[in-house]
Amino acid sequence: MTRVRFRDPTGAVRTGELVETEKTATSGSGAAGAASGATGPALEGELAFAGRRYDPGECVILPPCEPTKIVCVGRNYADHAAEMGADVPDRPSLFLKPPNAVSSHGCTVELPADKERIDYEAELAVVVGEQCRDVAAADAMDVVAGFTCMVDLSNRDDQTVEQNWVRGKAFDGAAPLGPVVAPPEDVPADAVIELWVDGERRQSSTREHLIFSVPELIAEITTYMTLEPGDVVATGTPEGVGPLSDGDEVAVEIEGVGRLVHTVAIP
Repeated sequence: MTRVRFRDPTGAVRTGELVETEKTATSGSGAAGAASGATGPALEGELAFAGRRYDPGECVILPPCEPTKIVCVGRNYADHAAEMGADVPDRPSLFLKPPNAVSSHGCTVELPADKERIDYEAELAVVVGEQCRDVAAADAMDVVAGFTCMVDLSNRDDQTVEQNWVRGKAFDGAAPLGPVVAPPEDVPADAVIELWVDGERRQSSTREHLIFSVPELIAEITTYMTLEPGDVVATGTPEGVGPLSDGDEVAVEIEGVGRLVHTVAIP
């Protein structure tokens, strides 16, 4: 089941399913098969909850989960480490984004003012399905609810001069997530991960280029902390990161998941 959280026309928050209609089944589009490079926040298909169907255009798409924390992984693609002038780490390089960083498909993120450079970073995000600690890599996929798209918005001005990256990575809205949580079996081991800014492709790689795999990341993280249902592990970004400007539209598409779209505003 492809899970989606939304606010229905009455204002009630629902966790339901994105389902194909006859039109999306025929065209091969929808959240998990949108045309590469396409833009626009509307989901294709219908939202289903408790036997009712909703038009996505009449609902507000919410972040697909409510994490207590987002555990992020730095330099988990060798080509990104190289473009940043950094070495590939011997073990996963971890940092956190708090719940205030979460934003949604179709939103406009207000970026911090008076900064020289704020970058986009496309990421495959893992959504945790159950409370877990000390999970062996061999068992790690048992605690995974599914995958979603994420953009790690990064304030380079402050990131480069602080050690804990709070100003650089944890500002409000710095982690757009969505639009759905796709089951693990829907996302290929070599799933393509791509990002566009205003329709121009800036990043393109595959999941198989991760230095540390999803099971390895979960095993390492749960050695040190408990993960809760809805928590997110952001697996890192490939090469091609770059700066954003006021009004830019960012789209991330991951094979088997779908397309996350948001815009940015600089006050």
